[in-house]
Amino acid sequence: MTMPVGDLPLWVVLIVSALLLIGSGLTLLGAIGLLRLPTFYERIHAPTLGTSWGIGAIMLASIVYFSVAGSRPVLHEILIGVFVTLTTPVTLILLARAALHRDRAEGNPSVPDDGAQPGER
Repeated sequence: MTMPVGDLPLWVVLIVSALLLIGSGLTLLGAIGLLRLPTFYERIHAPTLGTSWGIGAIMLASIVYFSVAGSRPVLHEILIGVFVTLTTPVTLILLARAALHRDRAEGNPSVPDDGAQPGER
């Protein structure tokens, strides 16, 4: 049985509130960066802030709240963090490589070359 929200100690409410504000603020910052940055290559970096640090703070808030409210340690949210931490960089790399391949195939002059010498390809 979980404890009603009104019966939680003040320190728990403050910690959970602070972590939720931090997490949602970082997620909002990542979303704003996604909208404001001009190129695709700059835009793919902004959401990783929200998915890594933002979800980390929200996950910690969930762990603290449900551990105190349920009077037992709740740690299964860590799996969410592990999966997000593993999948976000892989997705970022795949998106960047696909866009880079597309832009090079189209002959876009603003895309950097691969750095290989002319005879190494």
